Amino acid sequence: MHIDRYEQIWIRISVAVLVIFMIGIVVAGWSLSIQVPGVYGRVDPNTVTEPGSPWAEPGLRELAPGKYEAYILAQIWTFVPGEIRVPAGSEVTFYVTSKDVQHGFRIQDTNLSFMVLPGQISKMTHRFEEPGEYVFVCHEYCGVGHHTMAGKLIVEEAVASNQ
Repeated sequence: MHIDRYEQIWIRISVAVLVIFMIGIVVAGWSLSIQVPGVYGRVDPNTVTEPGSPWAEPGLRELAPGKYEAYILAQIWTFVPGEIRVPAGSEVTFYVTSKDVQHGFRIQDTNLSFMVLPGQISKMTHRFEEPGEYVFVCHEYCGVGHHTMAGKLIVEEAVASNQ
């Protein structure tokens, strides 16, 4: 089979571009710790705040020293809880869901960013090494008060133990 010389050149260029993209994805996934958000689970948005649900009392739960779970409920123009405090060096796994409309969840200065849909539990994990305030915002338009939908994660200096 004969392939024109110019067509061979463009085929090779196309394959080279695909290889470069694949290398970029591998580097981003492993060395830069980029996570692709996915559906962790499902929940009924009509009963998400009933007793027995982790979103009945959303907030931070310590699993072990330096390891936390944060259950956050997004609802029209607010995150519950609006403020979370952890010590520096903590690894926090965020479980976020919505009880009303589509929202977004983005924490500044991190690679945490995902959509929050009613009936879907979104999950991502991040280690917070640097003390400071990290603002989290809704990045999906959710109505007239969307611009007020924000909260903050405060990373406090780790307390040194005296032994």
